Amino acid sequence: MHPAPQVPPPPGYYAGLPPRPVYREPHPIGVGPVLSGLAAGALWLLLFGSLGHDLASYAWWTILAAAAAWLVALVLTLVGDRGVALGVACATGLGLSVALGLVAYRWVETFNFPLW
Repeated sequence: MHPAPQVPPPPGYYAGLPPRPVYREPHPIGVGPVLSGLAAGALWLLLFGSLGHDLASYAWWTILAAAAAWLVALVLTLVGDRGVALGVACATGLGLSVALGLVAYRWVETFNFPLW
């Protein structure tokens, strides 16, 4: 019996090496930390937003809380958990967009900018 003929490998293929590189994240982000960051950011904005008694004060408190939360997210990105930082930044961005959407709605309806 004759052995089966050897098929030559395709061009560019080297035996023993993977056919293409595999890239891995050195610090993967998990679902748990992202969800906890979302909850913390939402609670942070809720607490600060509840200090306002009208739309203007609610918007200013939300802007202040968002700036502080983004600073915390930046610090967490550099020296802490990046998943929590992602959650905080996403929740803060969403909360800030809701507040400024309400401001824009009031501005369009009354032709008077409510933050001044």
